[in-house]
Amino acid sequence: MSEQGLETIESTTQKTHEWIARIAEALHMEKRDAYKSLRAVLQTVRDPLPLDVTVHFGAQLPMLIRGLYCESWEPSKVPIKMSRQQFLDVIREKIVADRVIDPLETTQAVLSVVSSYIGGGEMHKVKHSFPQHMQPLFPEFAKAA
Repeated sequence: MSEQGLETIESTTQKTHEWIARIAEALHMEKRDAYKSLRAVLQTVRDPLPLDVTVHFGAQLPMLIRGLYCESWEPSKVPIKMSRQQFLDVIREKIVADRVIDPLETTQAVLSVVSSYIGGGEMHKVKHSFPQHMQPLFPEFAKAA
């Protein structure tokens, strides 16, 4: 493999560890639970989105995190409609941890970290792709990307 290929792998691994560390710090949890939280939130946010928004958002993610985002995705079955409570229940079910996980707090912390890396403008598009009654699940993002 070329040096450029190895640099790409090293870079995405470093970014993934950085994101997980920031989530762990924000939620005062172990890194393994932060990883589960990142994965659960990204996959749960992904499924109700229109296909074009899903793909565009995923393209903004670092390669390794994009893999988590796309894992088990079935584009022919989206968008999936869900209520606010169903959304939070899915997050809770996907995070198997030794501690109680608040799905709303977890969702907001993960999305805040994600937006700090990819920009509030992109997160604003994702947020506004959700029905208005579900938009309060998202934290406030900076408007400029």
